[in-house]
Amino acid sequence: MHSEFHAAVLGVIQGLTEFLPVSSSAHLTLTPWLFGWNDPGLAFDVALHMGSLLALLIYYRRDWLLIINGALSGDQRGRRLFVLLVAASVPGAILGFLFEKQAETVFRSPLLIAAALAVLGLALWVFDVAAPQWRDLDDIRLGDALLIGLAQAFALIPGVSRSGATITVGRVLGINRQDAANFSFLMSAPIIAGAGLLKAHELLRSGMTGELTAGFVASAVFSFAAIAVLIAYVRTRTYKVFVWYRLALAVLVVAIYLMRAG
Repeated sequence: MHSEFHAAVLGVIQGLTEFLPVSSSAHLTLTPWLFGWNDPGLAFDVALHMGSLLALLIYYRRDWLLIINGALSGDQRGRRLFVLLVAASVPGAILGFLFEKQAETVFRSPLLIAAALAVLGLALWVFDVAAPQWRDLDDIRLGDALLIGLAQAFALIPGVSRSGATITVGRVLGINRQDAANFSFLMSAPIIAGAGLLKAHELLRSGMTGELTAGFVASAVFSFAAIAVLIAYVRTRTYKVFVWYRLALAVLVVAIYLMRAG
């Protein structure tokens, strides 16, 4: 990491792209590659994701209280959401453990990222336009949660996008655009928290430096903004704008890769 400025830039990128369906891991991998910055390291990655987790906890505070109440006291709606989130977390946790090394090495190829951006972008476009919107958050069942959780596991490949994959499958299942996003964001919290806990020793070992603090704060602020904007946006609009962005970024990555290779 070169400076607090670079840290803040990466924090903004993390915040905006963690919840918009454009792949935060792709952007965080591509930004140092494009500008020649050093890899900021694992502790910095943990700090960025903890910022996104804080935004999730604040934005969905009423839902988390409902879920906790359901888990402890047996409130039916809260307990149902708790079970669904636990079920949705299982596929991602298993595949994340099995493919952790690949996610940090071979999956970070610029051409693979470009392909994932394009293919998943087109899938989001097709299914968002074609699928009906006849279901909401209360209609999600255990089998749905497992399928959406399996989609989340594929976000190990930068360019897929956790939110993009889970929202796409949610739309395939007929869940309306807004609640497909709401469930996607809620189910990302256990995975982000679990990954953070597993790697928390890196953060503790380095301490909260100025760079880590700048990245954490920027990530938290812009994550909150991204959640709020997307939920409001998809009440009346499709996900098409994000599809065009993904396709444009994929073309740009391939063009830069070929120029550098030549």
